[in-house]
Amino acid sequence: MSDYANPDALADTQWLADHAKDGNVRVFEVDVDTAAYEQGHVDGATGLNWRKDLQQHPVRDLITKQELEELLSRSGAAADTTIAVYGDNNNWFAAWFFWLLKYYGHKDVRLVNGGRAKWIAEGRPLSNTTPSFTRSDYRAKSPDASVRALRDLVLERVTDGRAKIVDVRSPKEYSGELLAPENLPQEGAQRGGHIPGAQNVPWATAVAEDGRFKNADELRTIYEGKGLTRGSEVIAYCRIGERSAHTWFVLRYLLGHDKVRNYDGSWTEWGSLIGVPIEKG
Repeated sequence: MSDYANPDALADTQWLADHAKDGNVRVFEVDVDTAAYEQGHVDGATGLNWRKDLQQHPVRDLITKQELEELLSRSGAAADTTIAVYGDNNNWFAAWFFWLLKYYGHKDVRLVNGGRAKWIAEGRPLSNTTPSFTRSDYRAKSPDASVRALRDLVLERVTDGRAKIVDVRSPKEYSGELLAPENLPQEGAQRGGHIPGAQNVPWATAVAEDGRFKNADELRTIYEGKGLTRGSEVIAYCRIGERSAHTWFVLRYLLGHDKVRNYDGSWTEWGSLIGVPIEKG
């Protein structure tokens, strides 16, 4: 991991096994399958439901600063706590929670390389105990707008061409043949296709067979081959923002890009907006 721009943003499964129950560490599991945590998890990990715990209701938006403060206060976290996150599907929503924590300014966040699948593949123990902690008084920072793209900024960049836009969905979603991954209901947007000018670099190209990230040289070859070089302004998107958070993590923390944003509205928003440009094929 030493070849990555920010190796401390990753933790391996052995680190997690050694430190999950340290006093200044809090571990969170965030899965696509919201029932996975109940089937067994890393001892000491708190399960978060991305639908219920990390989104506002009924408004579609990230949880507020105050809601994050309440969530982390219940877990006894402080500003200097090391927060480790992992999940299923190669860390889709774990990366999304990592991004959310960075949006609200938490300093020490680590994504567990390989996630839940690697932990299980190594035969490591699973627990059915939900941890409890003495309540703290966590205080988040104000939102860091530099890591997030909202639709008006995306439309502005489509018009002025000042940013590289990367669509991390599958080729069939990018072309407009599908509206969602093949294993999911084909719904969520009124139109198929992609944002004009977007390069298609599926999120999974960054992941090795064992679920861990590819090495830095391989990652640079993948993304620089699509013109996504350091120093460029980059906006990543997918369908609802979790796969693009995964790519945002790769670009920002593993490759050291300092001008990369996640468009969490993604295709479910863009594909249903009135009057915005769409490309197909």
